Amino acid sequence: MAPSVQPSSSPLRTSEGDEKYANVKWEELRFALTPTDCMYVAKCRQGESFTEGKIVPYGDISISPCCPILNYGQGLFEGLKAYRTEDDRILIFRPHENALRMQDGAERLCMASPSVEFFVEAVKQTVIANKKWVPPPGKGALYIRPLLIGSGASLGVAPAPEYTFLIYASPVGDYHKGSSGLNLKVDHKHHRAHSGGTGGVKSCTNYSPIVKSLVEAKSSGFSDVLFLDAATGRNIEEASACNIFIVKGNIVSTPPTSGTILPGITRKSISELALDIGYQVQERDVSVEELLEAEEVFCTGTAVVVKAVETVTFHDKKVKYRTGEEALSKKLHSMLTSIQTGLVEDTKGWMVDIDPCQG
Repeated sequence: MAPSVQPSSSPLRTSEGDEKYANVKWEELRFALTPTDCMYVAKCRQGESFTEGKIVPYGDISISPCCPILNYGQGLFEGLKAYRTEDDRILIFRPHENALRMQDGAERLCMASPSVEFFVEAVKQTVIANKKWVPPPGKGALYIRPLLIGSGASLGVAPAPEYTFLIYASPVGDYHKGSSGLNLKVDHKHHRAHSGGTGGVKSCTNYSPIVKSLVEAKSSGFSDVLFLDAATGRNIEEASACNIFIVKGNIVSTPPTSGTILPGITRKSISELALDIGYQVQERDVSVEELLEAEEVFCTGTAVVVKAVETVTFHDKKVKYRTGEEALSKKLHSMLTSIQTGLVEDTKGWMVDIDPCQG
């Protein structure tokens, strides 16, 4: 039973005719779902390749209850953003990197995956079809969510006989809106990943197990939870959905992507920018003790972009860090978002430009 698409039961908050923007209160935008007009869907059989897809109205999908995504968690997702510039261009941040990461995950989960070219073109088509939903400059971004799922029916534990590649989008604002810095709780009881597992790919199965820790942390007033390595319980790894950096003197350190930590695309970009302005960047094991002795701590990710950490709590010890205008995270955030929004020249070749007149 192949998945079919049904129109969404929720009304689309869209504009009529040739109006430039959808009817959204951009000033109130948060990191939450605002359904857009369209999504992209492509399918292929196991052992074959994705060769064609199409833009369809955004809506629910019907799928076999016997499919591996529902029974065994055979699925991956990605997250990236498109931005509107002051001169009305629409730019997508590093989609080729997301395509490569999805391919790595698909290989780990024995899934057919789209080629880099197919992935990037599908992302472009999705953005063009939803261009009215790309926020005005400085008001947010269009968050793009590609999914790769085992959608063909299969009762036993095995690769799915068919795969669905789907992309939907939503305009979003800041992930932690109104917060000057994150307040992290170190979880010393639960672990996000272990050596030999799937922590290094963006598997759907990586995220639901951390919800309990996250809910408990938020109920105690924390912004997020920071996980330790499963092997020793002494080294920091990452938060629920973002990578972490510590700063001491001229050295910026971040845990290595050696199989238990997701190789973040924002993480990779920030490391390069820090090198550009004269910092040493080290990818190495970072102990909890080093974390507590750092001068500054910040997190990176597609959703959070670059966000300062104000405090970290480990057991009964709470440490406060440098934040504000003097913080390195502030400078790196400005450097990165200036590239993403077209305020400065993209000398890195990170941005993919979409002609807003297309579609």
